[in-house]
Order: sequence, then structure tokens, then C-alpha cells
Amino acid sequence: PGVVGVITGEDVRRLSRPFPLAVDVPVEYYPAAVDKVRYVGEPVAVVVAEDRYLAEDAAELVEVEYEELPAVVDVEEAMEEGAPLLHERVGSNVGNRRSFEFGDPERAFSEADLVVEESFRFPRYSSTPIETYGVIADYDPAEDAMTIWANFHGPFIMHRVVSAALGIPENRVRFVVPQDIGGSFGIKSAVYPYMALMGIASRALGRPVKWIEDRIEHLLGSSSGTGRVSRVRAAFREDGRLLGLDYRFVDDVGGYIRSPEPATMYRCFGNFTGPYRVEDVRAETISVMTNKTPTGLNRGFGGPQLYFALERTMDLAARRLGLDPAEIRRRNLIASDEFPYRTPFGGVYDSGNYQAVLERALEMSGYERLREEQKKAREQGRRIGVGLATIVDPSGTNMGYVTLAKTREERASSNDLSGCTEAATVSVDPSGGVTVSITTTPQGQGHETVATQIVCDELGVAPERVRVVAEMNTSTMPWTITTGSYSSRFAPLSASAIALAARRLREKLARIAAHLLDAAPEELEFEEGAFVVRGDPERKVSLRRAAGAAHWNSSALPEDVDPGLHETAFFSLSVTSPPGEDDRVDSSATYGFLADVAVVEVDRETCEVRVLDYFTVHDAGRLLNPMLAEGQIYGGAAHGLGGALYEEFLYDEEGQLKNASFMDYLCPTAAEVPGLNIDHIETPSPYSLLGAKGLGEGSTMSVPVAVANAISDALQPEEVEITGLPVTPERVFELLYGRKEDA
Repeated sequence: PGVVGVITGEDVRRLSRPFPLAVDVPVEYYPAAVDKVRYVGEPVAVVVAEDRYLAEDAAELVEVEYEELPAVVDVEEAMEEGAPLLHERVGSNVGNRRSFEFGDPERAFSEADLVVEESFRFPRYSSTPIETYGVIADYDPAEDAMTIWANFHGPFIMHRVVSAALGIPENRVRFVVPQDIGGSFGIKSAVYPYMALMGIASRALGRPVKWIEDRIEHLLGSSSGTGRVSRVRAAFREDGRLLGLDYRFVDDVGGYIRSPEPATMYRCFGNFTGPYRVEDVRAETISVMTNKTPTGLNRGFGGPQLYFALERTMDLAARRLGLDPAEIRRRNLIASDEFPYRTPFGGVYDSGNYQAVLERALEMSGYERLREEQKKAREQGRRIGVGLATIVDPSGTNMGYVTLAKTREERASSNDLSGCTEAATVSVDPSGGVTVSITTTPQGQGHETVATQIVCDELGVAPERVRVVAEMNTSTMPWTITTGSYSSRFAPLSASAIALAARRLREKLARIAAHLLDAAPEELEFEEGAFVVRGDPERKVSLRRAAGAAHWNSSALPEDVDPGLHETAFFSLSVTSPPGEDDRVDSSATYGFLADVAVVEVDRETCEVRVLDYFTVHDAGRLLNPMLAEGQIYGGAAHGLGGALYEEFLYDEEGQLKNASFMDYLCPTAAEVPGLNIDHIETPSPYSLLGAKGLGEGSTMSVPVAVANAISDALQPEEVEITGLPVTPERVFELLYGRKEDA
């Protein structure tokens, strides 16, 4: 009683189509298992009842007949001949493989005085937002239309994916995203399979359907960041100059290579060389399917994986060449007079002063003093370590990078995909009140505050006169497939769109005011919310009066001015074009930079790692709000610290997740996150309208490797090098004393 109906995999196959993929492989990905379950946590049935309690009780009565198949969990074993196949039609577990070469890497390695070669393992871990997934779907048979409310943060390319899966035209699929969605950090882009699944249930059963995920479901079956095994070869001259790089990246994308994967692999393609001057490079990129939860966006999205390998390699080279880690970076950083700088992979670094940022971080940390204190501590038997990381922080994704998963021939036969467009609408009511509509679906970053600041600056109105609407509705608001809250795009793109819309409104208001004042628009100055005739301060019209004329007195307007005050602006950049025939692409709109210094102590008895101090200096262009910037840096650092010391999804040999609750899946709390010493150097971007770049993800990329470098530095007397994360006490014990069974 009270059960409305049950949807099985066979129903899902009958009522929907496989989701479109970013790569051309015969992987059929539905929002529920059809015939074969490929990871623990994959839905096998949906029970719809009149309330959650009835639904959960009824779900206990569902019986599934399983024929157990061998699992493959290790990403390298999954590539071996004879490994169990997840998708037989593919013929292997490799979902995507590409090779890239720029310059002359063979020459670089033949001329090198030192070649560093090492493998690194980066773990899968999650964003763990406060709020889990939530979806409400309501199908209207009269219109053949679907409305879906969800805490989905975009990008809205997934709107097309859901529409295609449901077989409903895009203009009849409406997404509504609330103004506050309890955090995301990337992971809520992956709610889209459940949006489609609830849509299927609503259409099949004729009812609106609501689903709220619990924490175990979230950890077990939602999404995670991508695990990566990296092999790096790096060629150096004896003076520390980096000559060439040779990467082999293997990403574990889980049970399906679902959209947007293999995007984690290519998100940082333009900045694969980090902040260093190197022209001769090679990269092999492989995305592999295993019996684990599929992966997707996670804060930093490809950056933590990249920099863990690159920045550990720089430290290994420094040690073998007898150089200080700071010195080897000094000798390789791109110089301030080289901007805009084009990397061999195609990224265009818009502005920066990398040397100044590094020197400020060293100065702020008292780097030389730290080294002296380290020597004294070692004499006392303590293991203090100092670690550095210098990274380029990309912001404002160029969606064209996703197509690098295809060969140039495959790209030539399909539509181009590119851009990083953002939209904003600013309107002024008859009383002079301002409403700003944004499409970046904020989750707590402070977008509303900054949008208010920008409008106040541009229109001269008081903050209390501004209202920001951040609820997203794909049927009523302007958007493109690149719209949303990801890749730290608000500062360079959305803020620019807001300013552009406000400036257009101000220009229109100036023409109205000039008409009312019997003056030319160029004779007016805008001061304290009023248009004033230059040299005649008594002749002025307030913004409110000009707005009133636009709304109430259209006959008094200039002939070439339409009534109403409502401007929508789209902001994009021409540099964000599709990949060229040579496979180069500028994968982001803007590029910031940061330099970190981590200080840790490793207790040789307990094997605990404690972060004693942390220093970070950022160049994110012009800061729009320093307080919000500091909050974003703290948040990113907390995520990075989780990946460095605590967080990892652990699977057994049969693909069972062993830590599917917060009892076992460890996250850093306020007690573990150190106080940060933060500073900024501003080199405005010439590309964004306000000179701003993003910074919300940079610390997530830098902290894991800065801490790993510090731990390796601390354990140099034991000749220990960190090549995998997280560095838990158990792993420190294994490194120091051998595995437990050998100890």
C-alpha cells in the first residue's frame, strides 16, 4: 500500500536512450543498470511511493538475481590483456587514448645532463558538500515537457545530454536550480543521471517524483574526483634548466566513461607545463574504465593530478642536482616580460609576475630562517620539512578542450565546440531599484555580493537598492552550454558580463538624461548616482528620474531610445577557440599563479604528519573582494589538505567500497586545517573586463603537492620520497619501517 510503482533497468532501456558521450566508443550508459551492474552503487531499480519511508521499506522487498562476474579495480591491471571487460563491445577497458608531441623532445632528452623518471599515484576523493544530491522531476504529458528542479551547478551542456536521453526536445526540458544548493565544488554536475532517472519515473508513473540522496548513497554512487597514475620523465641541464617533459597519464574513470569525462585529463591541457619555460614536450593520455563509481568534476578538476606529478618531479630534480627547491623554480619560471606567454600545448598565459609571487612567498615564510631551524631540529632527532609548490591556476574553461579526446580527423567530421561565454541581465525599475540576474548558480562563493558591488560601482546606486537573483531557470533566463559555476569562471567571465550589462544601461540612461537636459551625452559626467552637465553642476538628472522617464514617459525619450531599462550582456573571449589542426588549444580564458610554502613535522613514533605553518601568495589579477577571496583560498586549501593527508576512496578486490560513510571516510575538520598566511600580488588580466581572474581552485591544486614535498623533505635523512597520496600515518609507517607484516 502506498507504492505507486517500480522502475527497473528494462523500463529504463525502453523509456530512454543512452546518454551521449564525449568520446566515440560503444559504451551504453543509462541512468540505471541494464542487464549488467558495473559498480557498487549503480541504481538497479527505482521504487516510487507516497512518502520516503514507504519507498525505503518497499525497496527492501526488491529482489535482484545476480550472476557474479570478476571485477577489475586497479587501473593498470584493467589495461592488461585478458583483464575482465566492463563493456565487451569496446574490446578493452580503455575508453580514450591520445598522444601529443610538440617541439623536439627526443633532442631535449639526448642533450640532458639529468633525466628524472618517476611514477606517481593520485587518489580518488570527493567534494563532500554539506548538501547531497536532490531532484524533483515533473512530466507534463499534454506538452510532452519535463521540468526538473535539482541542485545542479552546470555546465549546461548536460541539459542537452538529459534531453537526448529522455527523447524530449531541449526547449521542452526545463532545469530550475535554486539560489543556494549547499555547496558543490564540481560534484553536483554529476547529478544529471539522476535527473534523467527521476524524469523517466515521473513520465512512466504519471506523478511528480522527488529523490533526496543520503550520505552513504552520495559517497557510494554519485561521483568522485578522478584517480590518476602518472609516469613523468623530465630532462634537465646540470644548472637546473628544464629542457623537456614526457608524460604518461592514466586516469581511472570508473564504470563508464560518462560525460564530461575524459575531461579531467584535458582540463589543464594548455597549462600542462605549469609555470615553466619548456618547449619540447610529449604526452600520452589514457582514460580507463574500472569497476568503481564513475568520475567527474571535483574541485581543481585535473589540476591536483597534474601538479602532484610535475611539482614532485621538480623537487626530485633539485635534490639530485644539489639545488634548493626554490632555486630550481627560480631558474625555470616564465619571466614577467614574456607575457602573454604561449605554452607548447597552446595555452595563452595572459599576465603575471611569477618571480615576484615566489619571492614574496619565500619572504613571508622566512624561508632561510626555516632552513636553519630545520637543521637544528634534525640535530635533535625531529623531522621538520619545508615544501614548495608553484602552479598556474587556470580559470574560465574553454569548452573546446573537451574535443581533444578526439583525433583531428574525428574533430573535422563533427561540429566545433568552444567558448567560455557567461551571461548577465541588469534591469532598473521606475523607482531606480536595480535587479541583477546571474546564471553562475552560486553555492556560497559570494557571487551575489560581488555582483552588487559591480552594479553599485557602475550605476552609482546604494547596495540596498540592488537585488541579485541567482536562481537559474533554463526556460526564462539567457544561457549557453558553457554557463554555470565551474572552473572559477565567475571573476573573469560573469563579473565581466555584469559590468558590461550595467555599462550599457548607464549609456542608455545617459542618453535619456542628456535629452532631458537638452545636452549631448558626451557633455555629461556621472557622479554619485546622477548625470551632471560638465562645468554646470546645477544642471543634473538623477538616475532615478532618468529611469522613471524610460518607464513612465516614453514620449519624452529620444527617438532612437526604446522604452524600458533591461540589458542582457554575454561576455566571451576570442582566445577560447577550438583546438587547431596541430592539437594545440588555449584551454582557459585566464591564468593566475600561486606560490606556496608548507611546513610540516613528521612524528617518527606515531607516523603522524602535522602541518605547522602554511604560506600562500596568489596572483589572480585584480581582486574584486579580498574577504571573499580569502574565504575561497581557505576552502580550497581544506580540500587540498584532505587529498594530501586524509581522503581516499578505498575499494577491495571485488569492487566493494570500504569507506562509504563519514565513520570511515576521513575529511579534515577545523581542528586539522592550519591557519593560512595569505598575500596577493595583482597583475590584471588584459582579457577580462575588470582585470580579474579566478582563484577558488588554486589551493586545491597546490596544497597536496606542497605538503607532499614538505613530507619528503622532512624524511630525507631516511631517504624517503612520497610518490602517492594521501600520506596517512599507516603509509608513513610503511615507508619508514616496511609493511606491517615485515615490521
